[in-house]
Amino acid sequence: MGVEPADDWRRGDPVDTPPPTSPPTFELAPDDVSSIPLWPVQEIVDGAFFVIGTVLVMWLGWIVVTVGFGDGWYAVGAVFLFWVLLAYVGLPRLQEVLSRIYVPDYFIGRAITDVGVLGDPINLALDGSEADIHAALSRAGWTRADELTIRSSWRIVVSSVLRRPYPEAPVSSLFLFGQRQAFAYQQEVDGNPSQRHHVRFWPVPDGWRLPGGFEVQWLAAATYDRAVGISLFTLQVTHRVDADVDIERDYVIDTVRYVVPEASLRVIEDYSSAFTTRNGGGDVVRTDGRLPILDLTSLRAPEPDRAEPATDALSRAAAHRVPPPSLLAAAVMSMAKAAVTLATAMVALFQEDSSSATASTVELAVMGSGALCLVGLWVLMLAHHAWARIALMGVCTAEAVTQLVGLGTAAEVNFPVLMSTAITVLILIAVSSDEARRWVRTDRRP
Repeated sequence: MGVEPADDWRRGDPVDTPPPTSPPTFELAPDDVSSIPLWPVQEIVDGAFFVIGTVLVMWLGWIVVTVGFGDGWYAVGAVFLFWVLLAYVGLPRLQEVLSRIYVPDYFIGRAITDVGVLGDPINLALDGSEADIHAALSRAGWTRADELTIRSSWRIVVSSVLRRPYPEAPVSSLFLFGQRQAFAYQQEVDGNPSQRHHVRFWPVPDGWRLPGGFEVQWLAAATYDRAVGISLFTLQVTHRVDADVDIERDYVIDTVRYVVPEASLRVIEDYSSAFTTRNGGGDVVRTDGRLPILDLTSLRAPEPDRAEPATDALSRAAAHRVPPPSLLAAAVMSMAKAAVTLATAMVALFQEDSSSATASTVELAVMGSGALCLVGLWVLMLAHHAWARIALMGVCTAEAVTQLVGLGTAAEVNFPVLMSTAITVLILIAVSSDEARRWVRTDRRP
């Protein structure tokens, strides 16, 4: 089909290739291209244990909420434990499984959450250095958000409950180009940590261009938190985002241009189609499809003499080759499981009479050996042995399934057994995570 010359670049570039002069033929790509395995064996094993861990969490939660431990505070505790397992382990893992299948791994104008769910729209672009952005935002009255750590997470919970100001409150992690946001800025509203303006920033990879060939140096997502609520997708406590993200985008631009009048502004009118959708927390968001590009190169802010030292726990850990949080959590839970198992076996031993002391001693030795096996496999996994990770996941799966079957058929739930089962499932969840997989695949040498 012929293509007419385009007078307007919006109609596309003309194609000068002449039409075929002979009947077209179809040839398959070479085998080394078309037969690339999409699911290597290692990926299949990892994916299988990932799904198994998700199923076991759901199974454990069902046992907790259906059996319970009686009335009163025990029932309340059982429901609370079920919510924690569901909201912070089960549903996020289920979302991650589905996201790996359905969410595309390329730029579509949306950030994604840490479990792979589509997050906030990318509604702002910038040109300039990182120092230029820091200078402009600081001059405009914005505060750089703290890194997301255990301490800062606890502080934002306390400040939200007690309604105390926390201008540097951390923002949740969103990912673009496979990377977490480089930094974020925010403005607290009237000292209320439940409401805030905030914007996340990602550097654009070298040589990468927006659809249509447009070049920018930074992309950003600006949204306004209007309240604290429950996520629609995971049931976690989170900030609820106002639907009109374009208003927040324009507010960010206006605050910067007010104090940096030399900053220029251009816009891509048809950067995307206007749409209404939901973000990673289930909040409705809508945008007009325009992408403003804020040019801050006129600031020429001086770059720092040297990189600032890492101040958050995760950065310090990465700098010193400390294992990721999931592996450290697995270590703590493995030791806790060993302690619970040995304590349970010792209690059973002292309750036995002399005639069954020998059998109890053997049982104690078996249970203790099993618990210490988990710790030993963790140590080998810490030394980057991939086989130890697979073995640990297999042991945890077999033990968890056996215990869950027993709990489901028992007339009365044994609390120590339930605790041991929960720890086993959580160890499997931690060890089957992506960061644990990446750890065992890295070089052992510093």
